[in-house]
Amino acid sequence: MKYVCKFFKVMLRGVLKPLSFVPALCMMYVIFQFSAATGVESSGTSSKICVKIVDVADETLDLGLSYDQKVLYAQKIEHPIRKLAHFSEYALLAATVALPLYVYGMRGIALVLVAGAICVGFACTDEYHQSFVSGRSPSKNDVIIDSAGAFCGIILTRIMGFIGRKTIFRPLSNEKMRRQKKEENCRGV
Repeated sequence: MKYVCKFFKVMLRGVLKPLSFVPALCMMYVIFQFSAATGVESSGTSSKICVKIVDVADETLDLGLSYDQKVLYAQKIEHPIRKLAHFSEYALLAATVALPLYVYGMRGIALVLVAGAICVGFACTDEYHQSFVSGRSPSKNDVIIDSAGAFCGIILTRIMGFIGRKTIFRPLSNEKMRRQKKEENCRGV
């Protein structure tokens, strides 16, 4: 029975560890699809989102804005919202890239550099991809914003990993150490 459990643990790790990269690949696909939208489609999506944000703010704060005021405020926030979208999608990409690297044992500056290089490289190729899309053009500023989001995502992943090791997984490792000591005492080691 002991060997069967060990076999299944090894099998499970052998399957789950490689699958830890799937969220990163999905996030890359989502970013690619956003970049594949034409300039008109992308602008329309941004406008709809900004109008929705202003609508929610109007309802929540009971401002009583007219339709024209909502459109005006939506236009004012569209640029910052677009840049915030760049930042946040790359922060999420970085987290989904850094987590499997962390699972495979990469830590410290190596994790930051490798995950950062993957995300910044993807940001560069994404902007290059936009040069082939109608109504879109590459932007160095977007690469800088994407890179800043990526490094924030990596740092957040590292912080969460540290907190997890110190809070969630420490009791589990303490329990494992107690069992090992108990087994050693039983064997008379």
